[in-house]
Order: sequence, then C-alpha cells, then structure tokens
Amino acid sequence: MPVTEPDPMSRTKAGAYAIGLPAALLALVFLPAGRLDWMPGWIFIGFLVAAFAVSALILQRVNPAIYRARSRFQPGTERWDRILLLLMLPAMVAEVPLATLDAGRMSWSSVPPAFIVLGYALLAAGIAITTWAQGVNRFFEPGVRLQRERGQRVITFGPYAFVRHPGYVGALMMFAGLPPALGSWWALVPAAVAGAVLVLRTHWEDALLQSGLEGYADYARRVRFRLVPGLW
Repeated sequence: MPVTEPDPMSRTKAGAYAIGLPAALLALVFLPAGRLDWMPGWIFIGFLVAAFAVSALILQRVNPAIYRARSRFQPGTERWDRILLLLMLPAMVAEVPLATLDAGRMSWSSVPPAFIVLGYALLAAGIAITTWAQGVNRFFEPGVRLQRERGQRVITFGPYAFVRHPGYVGALMMFAGLPPALGSWWALVPAAVAGAVLVLRTHWEDALLQSGLEGYADYARRVRFRLVPGLW
C-alpha cells in the first residue's frame, strides 16, 4: 500500500506562522527589556525573522510535507520524550527574556563585540544545519517515535552522512549562540539546561532507532558519531 504523504503547509498556517513568530519575539524581547528603543533587540528580531523566512522558503520548495509532519505531536510519540520536552522547552524559551532582561535593562553582563558576532554566527549555522536536515528528511517530526505507518527508513545522505542527529546539532548551536548574540552571559544557564536535556534525548532516541528501525544499527556502525564528527 502506498504511503500517503502529508499535505504542504496551508496558506492560513503559513500566515499564522509569519505573524505569530515576530509577535512572540517582540513580547519576549521588549517586555523584559522594558523599552522599545533597544536597538540590539530589533537587530536580533530582524535577523531571526529573515533567517527563518529563508529557511521556510527553502523547505517549501524541497520538502513541503515537513510542515504537516512537524505541526503537532503524532500518536505513538514516546512518553519519555514528552517528559523531556516539558523540561527542555521552558529552558529554551527562557533564554530570550533572561538575555534581554540582562542586556536590555539590568546590564549584568558585559559581552565583547566579538562574542556577539560569534553568537550570530552560531545562530546562522544552527538554522542552516537544521534546515538542511529537515530538507532531506521527510521523517523529521517534533516528537520521537517509530513512524511505521509512514514507511520510515534510514536517511543516510545530506548532513546524515556526517552525524546521525544533525537536527540536534543545529539546535545545540542555536541554544549556545542566542545568549551572546543578545549580549548576555546569564542566559547561558537555561541554554545549558536545554542543551543537556537535548543530549539525553539524542542518546535515548538513538537507542530506540537502533532497536526498532530496520537498517539503523548498520547505519550507526558506518556513521559512528551522533553529534560531533570525531568526538561523540
């Protein structure tokens, strides 16, 4: 029986995303900062909106089904994954308001310009790697599960030729890049929490795939590293 692929993102959902992301960023950035004339906040929002717009245009062209696949958690998502996400997502979201409270209002941190540039470089690289992984992997869902009804198979090309979980590599780079990009050291605390949970998720997801997805164990022997080539 042929596998039915999800439909591309509807115009309504695309419009909601285009409006919702900037609106959420405005609230997360400027409410803690306490003022609208904080230029680093506008630079940050402009950068993210532009970067994710480019990412969305690329994915709409090369893998439009990814939007439906990632629109919600599907039945069969592992219970442990939902628990990990309950720990990771608040820490991830907390990075922005803590960073803007720090840099925009309280001035707890003094981040040199070179590290701010490094933060934006990490953000850009993280978004690019995640987009690449989503572009080649139609099974890239928000939750961890075995997608038997979709005919899930091992993806071995693109960034998956170098590490087994490139989407998580991109996420870790974004976690690490956001605090210095906004000029905050304190926001590295929730970034570290989110990163630690994501590394644990990587380990558990990899074990699930090795035990339950045909061909993955052989793939893992060929591509030895989960996140960092030559290291881990």
